[in-house]
Amino acid sequence: MRRFLGSEALRELVLPLARMAIFVLGAGALFSAIMIVLALLSRGSGADKLLLSTQNTNILAYTLSNLPQVLIDGVTLGFVYAAIALGYTMVYGVLEFINFAHSEIFAIGAFTGTEFLITMDRLGFLKAASPTAAYVYLAISLLVGMMAAGGVAVLMERTAYRPLRDSPRLVPLISAIGVSFALQDVIRLVESLTTGQFYRVMPTFGNFDDRIPLFSIAGVDVDIQIKSLVVIVAAVIMLVGLNYIVNATRVGKAIRSVAQDRNTAALMGIGVNGVISLTFLIGGALGGAAGVLYSLKFTRIDPFVGFMPGIKAFAAAVLGGIGNLTGALLGGIILGMLESFAGAYLGTFTMGNFGAEYKDMFAFLVLILVIIFRPTGLLGEQVSQKA
Repeated sequence: MRRFLGSEALRELVLPLARMAIFVLGAGALFSAIMIVLALLSRGSGADKLLLSTQNTNILAYTLSNLPQVLIDGVTLGFVYAAIALGYTMVYGVLEFINFAHSEIFAIGAFTGTEFLITMDRLGFLKAASPTAAYVYLAISLLVGMMAAGGVAVLMERTAYRPLRDSPRLVPLISAIGVSFALQDVIRLVESLTTGQFYRVMPTFGNFDDRIPLFSIAGVDVDIQIKSLVVIVAAVIMLVGLNYIVNATRVGKAIRSVAQDRNTAALMGIGVNGVISLTFLIGGALGGAAGVLYSLKFTRIDPFVGFMPGIKAFAAAVLGGIGNLTGALLGGIILGMLESFAGAYLGTFTMGNFGAEYKDMFAFLVLILVIIFRPTGLLGEQVSQKA
């Protein structure tokens, strides 16, 4: 038993879960403390008087009563951003450039997974599906989204990035931006030819829209939507699985070797091109799965659905430390929490002058501040060391 508990494989499964718990609890406690302090400082302010007159509650009570639900929403969003950010950070760790087309890989996963479920719904399978079968269909849609997104990511690396691998860093970066715009138009073209619609809506099926009661606090019932719980569980499984692959398998050792020094890895018999393609496949598959989960959570998608989540996930990767898998997880959780708290409380504390629509700006503010004051991110940037 002691030998089993001390095994590397078990450590790589347990440690990520411990890190996730620490990051979630730490970020939640930090943002909660900030909001409570702001609420205490706002007692007697215009925002406090407005709440008393309209909702018969003071700003502190309002903040505390909404806090658990805001935390749950922040965790859900944070894990989605973390799953997307891992695609950025894996590619940067191996090739040291930012794959800005990863946003569209996310969108491809969202569209293919959603279209699969729409087709199943049109054929009548979803309406007749039992709760257990509904989860099976969702799992299949995740696999479809992962395969499509991973396949496109590998094709993108082979055609748009590999020929430019020895070029100055700016060249593949420009190519990535061009691929991003091209994929957006490809999605629009395919959707116009096949469905004639610009927006696609995730069909309603199973019990994913039901809510599970958790507890009551100060007379307020706190619950979580089943699809939010599914998003969290699926994201955790993907993050733990990726950590295990990278740190406890021969494939992961090859990826880390290529990230550290491509030339030396090639001399040791490692197929560099194959490892890089595999890195794009894994990162693209994670992005595709995140796209399906995003579609499940927010229901409606369009060909530009990957732009904003992709930018936020990039900000999360930079915040945690680009090239650092643990940093991508931390950055995603912090950014998800920040956005959730801003969306819930910004309008209240500013008396409606700045509503929830301004929550997106915080991702860009975080990106700017991190680049200015800590360019290597919270946990430090991991790049290969050249001799």
